[in-house]
Amino acid sequence: VLPGTGGLTRLVDKRMVRRDRADYFSTKAEGLRGQQAVEWGLVDYVVPRSRWDDEIASRAAERAAASDRPAEAGVALTPLGVRIDSANRDAIAGRHVSVRLDRTVGAAFITVQGPTEGPPATPAAATEAGAGWWALAAARELDAVMLHLRFNEATVGTWVLRTEGEAEPLLALDHFLTEHRHNWFVREVSLYWARTLKRLDLSARTILALIEPGSGCTGLLAELALAADQTLMLDGQREGDDRPAAAFTLTEANLGLLPMSNGLSRLASRFWGHDDQLTAAAQAAGTALAAAEADGLGLVTATPDDLDWDDEVRLFLEERASFSPDALTGLEANLRFVGPETMETKIFARLTAWQNWIFQRPNASGPDGALRRYGSGSRPNYDPNRI
Repeated sequence: VLPGTGGLTRLVDKRMVRRDRADYFSTKAEGLRGQQAVEWGLVDYVVPRSRWDDEIASRAAERAAASDRPAEAGVALTPLGVRIDSANRDAIAGRHVSVRLDRTVGAAFITVQGPTEGPPATPAAATEAGAGWWALAAARELDAVMLHLRFNEATVGTWVLRTEGEAEPLLALDHFLTEHRHNWFVREVSLYWARTLKRLDLSARTILALIEPGSGCTGLLAELALAADQTLMLDGQREGDDRPAAAFTLTEANLGLLPMSNGLSRLASRFWGHDDQLTAAAQAAGTALAAAEADGLGLVTATPDDLDWDDEVRLFLEERASFSPDALTGLEANLRFVGPETMETKIFARLTAWQNWIFQRPNASGPDGALRRYGSGSRPNYDPNRI
């Protein structure tokens, strides 16, 4: 019905159905009967109606028995503390994540507050802390904020990511996550972060990261900067601000614990084709890098000082707001997912159909679109909605 939306890729990449059989199946209106579907790999089993319930129970028990989680393992996900201010729809407040909307430039300023203390002493203590543990609570809040912005704020096309906090608790947390990565709960929390960061990668929004004095740009939270389309790091201190200059610290968490949809770390994606730069950045893990050092290693886009900072940010936001949202969707997604093509990237990331989709959108081919007005001397008018 609609080739290019993921079903065909799931047939040949996920189910590994032979492509001539996938072609036959996709164009045969009546489909295939059970046993042939098994033989071709479309399904795993055919079960008689009389054994349906028993077979489901048996297979569920078999899968559960193969898990390394204790039989009674589980953590209750308590209600989130993220609230939209009823008097001010441009403010979203959470315990660890907050958002301020600037509708004049279509931007959401998202701030993630890092942990104020190190992780629990043991995985058992972390499990007992459950949904109240920063590592799980912050991921859930960030996920909820992104979903709200994606579905309810379609004209807010730029997300500006900021972090706040001290480096020491984040360093301790990253060590905890890697040291206890085989514990069921610690593993689930790491996977929750991996999925949340993938949602960031796959959001059709411009992502700008700002690293300033007081930023907790360390390890897990440094992934937000590595996920950004551009990253600005303030060089030195602000006038009247006695906080130390911003630092960028990589840890083990940035070296593969939280892969993108292409199977690579964000660091490896950043330096795709430049193994020497990837090695140099990895060797700097654990070191608090000043702006000039981070710039020298290629970890940031630019390092304005205090005099230029506000103007650089303003110009970026105003410039981005002037572009076609559809063109930006295609540009950003094609640049984010370098290297290997995987089933995930084929379905969710660099769909080749996008180039035709962009050309056919009103922002390009409508009466006031970019293609119609190109070379005329008059500017196109864009619908600001990101879809």
